[in-house]
Amino acid sequence: MAGPGKRDRTTPALFLRQVIAELRKVIWPTRRELRTYTIVALVFVLVMVVIVTSLDYAFTKLVFWAFG
Repeated sequence: MAGPGKRDRTTPALFLRQVIAELRKVIWPTRRELRTYTIVALVFVLVMVVIVTSLDYAFTKLVFWAFG
């Protein structure tokens, strides 16, 4: 009875060469694009913090009003 097929293993050196080859294909953002993406992400996080904080405050007031 034959077991599952034996897989060919990749050597660490080959894996590293493949990773480097793939990273060379990546289109890296310019400094200006990176700054823009960072600002957009920070603004989004700040907006979400304001929304969650507001909802938390409102629900806290509602619970204290209801169960006082």
